[in-house]
Amino acid sequence: MVKRQMGTSDWVFTYEGADYRPEEVSSYILRKLANDAELYLGRPVQEVVITCPAYFGIAQREATARAGQIAGLTVREVINEPTAAAVMYGLQNEQNQTVLVFDLGGGTFDITVIEITGGTITVVATGGDHYLGGRNWDEAVVQYLAQEWTNETGSSDDPLESLDTQQDLWNKAETAKRALSARQETTIPVVHNGERVGVKLTREKFDELTAGLLSRTLTYTKTTIDEAAKRGFTRYNQILLVGGSTRMPQVVELLQKEFPDIPQRSFDPDEAVAKGAAVYGQKLMLDEKIQIKIAEMTGQTVDSVNQAQVSQQVVERAQQEVALEVGLRTSVVEKFNTISITNVASHCFGIIALNKADQQVIANLIRVNDPLPFTKAETFYTVQADQQSVNIQVMENSVSEYEVADISRGEEIGNAILNLPPHLPVHAPFEVTFELNQEGRLHVTGRELSSNRMVEVTIQIKLGIPEEELAVAKARAFSLSIS
Repeated sequence: MVKRQMGTSDWVFTYEGADYRPEEVSSYILRKLANDAELYLGRPVQEVVITCPAYFGIAQREATARAGQIAGLTVREVINEPTAAAVMYGLQNEQNQTVLVFDLGGGTFDITVIEITGGTITVVATGGDHYLGGRNWDEAVVQYLAQEWTNETGSSDDPLESLDTQQDLWNKAETAKRALSARQETTIPVVHNGERVGVKLTREKFDELTAGLLSRTLTYTKTTIDEAAKRGFTRYNQILLVGGSTRMPQVVELLQKEFPDIPQRSFDPDEAVAKGAAVYGQKLMLDEKIQIKIAEMTGQTVDSVNQAQVSQQVVERAQQEVALEVGLRTSVVEKFNTISITNVASHCFGIIALNKADQQVIANLIRVNDPLPFTKAETFYTVQADQQSVNIQVMENSVSEYEVADISRGEEIGNAILNLPPHLPVHAPFEVTFELNQEGRLHVTGRELSSNRMVEVTIQIKLGIPEEELAVAKARAFSLSIS
């Protein structure tokens, strides 16, 4: 559940007198996984691919990468969970197709339209909520069990005020949820203050308690489908069900009712994302080795090699040598090498500007579902004569329109001061350029056009673990890894 808190600065977990930020808690999970892999492989694990919900913004993605760094790992890339699942699915189903990835996990929900064409995986549109997941379904059951205990006993006590009872109810709620995926009813013993009540919970009642949550997933799904339609995607070959919470019968029933003409497939709900990340990590490793081989063959530096500009004969020879080196068939290495992923922006990014009515608005240069990498330049104007500087306030938001009238709907994620030459007239033009890379990191450039003065900033998140706490977190993670 710590995933929901990634990128926030006001959340800490206190244990035995010490405070832990979300990145640090996450780093322990990553470190544990790396330690287990090292035991299995018999060698160190250093480089990793980490997945995150598709709807994560810049702060959450940076925090996810930082968690890996705290764990002492080299984070090669942070990729979207539905994209990772699509990588795994695409390797097993090579026909050209458009899939709707319905990813409902324990803590987050993503809905993503993905086009698979040969070795190319293109994210068309994405949406979701990283505060919506199986935990919300459990919470609905917990509230119901506590209320039923109160009704049956007539007690004025609230079972949820007892931490022990509350934890017991959370555990039993999850067990009951799983049971109702296989049968029509279950009985849950609720014990508090020495009084025991057996609460019967039917699948029908469970569906009633959680209908609002299920409805939210449908709202996001329809919105994302509408966004994909604007880009010309209206036909779907498959709905992929990913995430353990998609095992709930209500999910399958909802999708069958709303989209009867699209076949569904439960695709390795618990492990598809992790396997896709591992496959993508394998691709990165093979690509790097092929890049090195091409550099050796052509006399170039590794960084200067552009595989698209190298002859096919050289590429094939490099693939063959790498295949021999790593013990794979050449066809497998070639297949991995040709996989490409195109992602989309999960949020909108703009700056504070004045509209024609001289009102402050957010002018979105990059909008949700723009394909990555994406670059957009736009001209703005000073508001007074002899203005000395411009404060470029960079805003992240979820409003898909170009102009957002209510600036409170955005969050400032960075700013840059562009100093101006003297004696500029009012409405002097200056240019702002946004560059959002494949991993969702934003670079902003401001340029005054008459003097060519520039200011550049790569957005550094203000949220998350403070720099002064980072060294402490790394030291604690290191002690955990060797203990």
